[in-house]
Amino acid sequence: MAGSTFGNLFRVHTFGESHGAALGAVIDGCPAGLPLCEEDIQKYLDRRKPGQNKLSTPRKEDDRAKILSGVFEGKTTGTPIAVVVENTSQRSADYSEIAVSYRPGHADYTFDAKYGFRDYRGGGRSSGRETIARVIGGAVAAKILESLGISVYAYTQSIGPVSIDAERFDKDQILQNPCNMPDKEAAVAAENYLKECMENKDSSGGVVACIMEGLPAGIGEPVFDKLDALLAQAVMSVGAVKAVEIGDGMAVAKATGSQNNDSFASDPGDAGRIRKLTNHSGGTLGGISDGSNVILRAAIKPTPSIFRPQNTVNDKGEDITLTIKGRHDPVIVPRAVVVIECMCAITAADLLLSNLSSRMEYLTAIYKR
Repeated sequence: MAGSTFGNLFRVHTFGESHGAALGAVIDGCPAGLPLCEEDIQKYLDRRKPGQNKLSTPRKEDDRAKILSGVFEGKTTGTPIAVVVENTSQRSADYSEIAVSYRPGHADYTFDAKYGFRDYRGGGRSSGRETIARVIGGAVAAKILESLGISVYAYTQSIGPVSIDAERFDKDQILQNPCNMPDKEAAVAAENYLKECMENKDSSGGVVACIMEGLPAGIGEPVFDKLDALLAQAVMSVGAVKAVEIGDGMAVAKATGSQNNDSFASDPGDAGRIRKLTNHSGGTLGGISDGSNVILRAAIKPTPSIFRPQNTVNDKGEDITLTIKGRHDPVIVPRAVVVIECMCAITAADLLLSNLSSRMEYLTAIYKR
């Protein structure tokens, strides 16, 4: 199976299945000397682990990170960092019926079409538990960014018809409610909406927003490896994501040039520094960061595992009615917040390392004697 590695210099390779023995990541290209311990990774894993509230699957997993290599005496050694998380609460019998049938909205059919064989227990590699490995890689990337004064944070912008109000935006609220919304009132409304979805044996989608602060101008390559292109690839690779916007996103199609262009000005507080007066571009121009906040939004589809009877077919091509069993989230969005955040952090860390080769002065600062 190809395609389980992301990044060029800072590379994250993921492995494991939902109902296998474990999942994990091997991170290659992390510089030596970065302070790192299991708790640095655990605090990110705790934000995505299941069973923490009534809006997530009741599957109980500790999701404890164990560093196997690449760290010595509290610092990275420059060698591959292997981290594993054991599965401890599998109930594979819940999935026995779908061994010979295809769940609507899932990858069951496409896996069979590609490989002629699949691990039907919880979706295997297409399960949301695969994102554990992405969070591991993102936690390490975030440590690198933090040491450079760069922060990445994500939050739930909307769930179903409920959206946050920019006038009530409170970053401190993000981790204070089960919806991960920076708006306390919207979070309550979203919870009430999700209760209705659950009563109707249905699910909801939503939007996750991610902000990157402190990324300097000049990061990203101008052709295929554009900052926005790689961010879109990273975020679109998350299973539940169906669309990605940078800056004003789809709204630019209805704007005029005079409305969409961001004017430049000198920064009165920092002589010689150039700033933008607006940020319709979302922090990137020509695929290269422009020094303003990078702004991204990801549209997350409704959880496909719903408890209503659904029409489908079995592997013999016979029409059947399927009622899904098991433990499932009524909404993916809140637990996807940290995953989107981590994929953006991985992308930024990789491009920062790549940027070291963009100027001779960077090389001479390191190597010239």
